[in-house]
Amino acid sequence: MEKDGFDRRSFLKGSVAGGVAAALPSAQAQTSPPKPEESAPPAGYAFLNPVEALFVEALVDHMVPADDLTPKGTDLGINVFIDRALAGGWGKGDRLYMQGPWKEGTPSQGYQLPLTPADLYRTGIAAANASCVKAHGKPFHQITEAQREQFLLDWSAGKVAFENGPPARVFFGMLYQNVMEGMFSDPIYGGNRDKGGWKLIGFPGVIAVHYANVEKYRGKKYEVKSVSIQDMS
Repeated sequence: MEKDGFDRRSFLKGSVAGGVAAALPSAQAQTSPPKPEESAPPAGYAFLNPVEALFVEALVDHMVPADDLTPKGTDLGINVFIDRALAGGWGKGDRLYMQGPWKEGTPSQGYQLPLTPADLYRTGIAAANASCVKAHGKPFHQITEAQREQFLLDWSAGKVAFENGPPARVFFGMLYQNVMEGMFSDPIYGGNRDKGGWKLIGFPGVIAVHYANVEKYRGKKYEVKSVSIQDMS
């Protein structure tokens, strides 16, 4: 992705574009329930159904393509990180205030939807695929690379509106943040496989192991084998 400031390096180093924007009253609109054959997670997934898995895999591979810096997103396990997060307490909204009122807010007010993250993904993916079908006759994972590129650029810029689903930019903000987290989190959570994200930026991992070198290497390049949580066990 190499235009309008949405290139690969900007993606990896930048913050979430636009943040998680304010909710709209239409956020409570529901998409059609999945067909029975689409509801069961495929092998290796705990939450995503087959259609959702195809969407997430295509998204992370487009945002993090294989090159001389890192493997592609699915090879880094970013899709697995997202799936595990959605299947766990975060996806279920265990630590979210879910009592309302559900009014339009500002970006500084944070997440404002009456949907758990898992619900947002479920309805958001269906709505994003519907937008691609309307524009190109195919869901996101089946359109061309150039079409995916333009769709993501428009989506990130707030030019995509979901007809039946949550606020599009809110969902994009969460997706973007989760891809970043899956790229750079500790590998124990499913992403950053083989510490590929850490190797990319030279991050040493569990920082407590390296605290004594902070002053010694200040302003100098610090090359050391990254240490993960599992390495410490």
